[in-house]
Amino acid sequence: MMSPDTIRNIVGIIGNVLTFGLFLSPVPTFWKIFKRKDVENFSPIPYLATLLNCALWVFYGSPSVHPNSLLIVTINGFGLVVEALYIFMFFFYGKGKLRKKILLILAAEIAFMAVVALIVLKVGHTVETRSKIVGSLCVVFGTFMYASPLSIMKLVITTKSVKYMPFYLSLAGCLNGIDWTIYGFIHFDLFVVLPNGIGSLLGLAQLILYGCYYKSTPKDDDEPKGEMELPTTQPAR
Repeated sequence: MMSPDTIRNIVGIIGNVLTFGLFLSPVPTFWKIFKRKDVENFSPIPYLATLLNCALWVFYGSPSVHPNSLLIVTINGFGLVVEALYIFMFFFYGKGKLRKKILLILAAEIAFMAVVALIVLKVGHTVETRSKIVGSLCVVFGTFMYASPLSIMKLVITTKSVKYMPFYLSLAGCLNGIDWTIYGFIHFDLFVVLPNGIGSLLGLAQLILYGCYYKSTPKDDDEPKGEMELPTTQPAR
């Protein structure tokens, strides 16, 4: 019989794979944006929220905050780069008002990270204290990351269309949340359980909405299949 540590490691490995999948799941959406040279009604908010979440986890995994956390840094460092590329596409193909909004949010995120780093490194005199401070912020902003599609869910209900709620992003978010919630319960870790538990519920709600409104969604011949057809989606700690 496998020990709890072995099971936890297996769940963690699966979680890493799902996390990479979560980061890459919007690719069909951005392929559509690239082909049409227009972001249409797709929202940059989930990607901006994920960018900040990744930045916090990279900081959390740094040697000065939570030593021996290379896996955290590599996974979220990858996510940081990918989300930055997605946001660049929003900026490149978006209109003036959207571009201004993106720049303002990015400036606020950069300023926030600078203030957090300064306060944590000055006030937190031990890695335990720094880990608790940054870990708590990761819980808060991890929850924001999972909750960021709520505006899109409202749009789905209003328009009775899932056109602007990518299926694979919702699926990856749901599976990712479930996996890391299980991981956090094996050796109870509130920093893992809380945001990912909320994320799994929100992801499930998105999938239910997708099932409810998929048939009422207008079909376009050039829609990416990964986004418009139902098949016959947190950082590791």
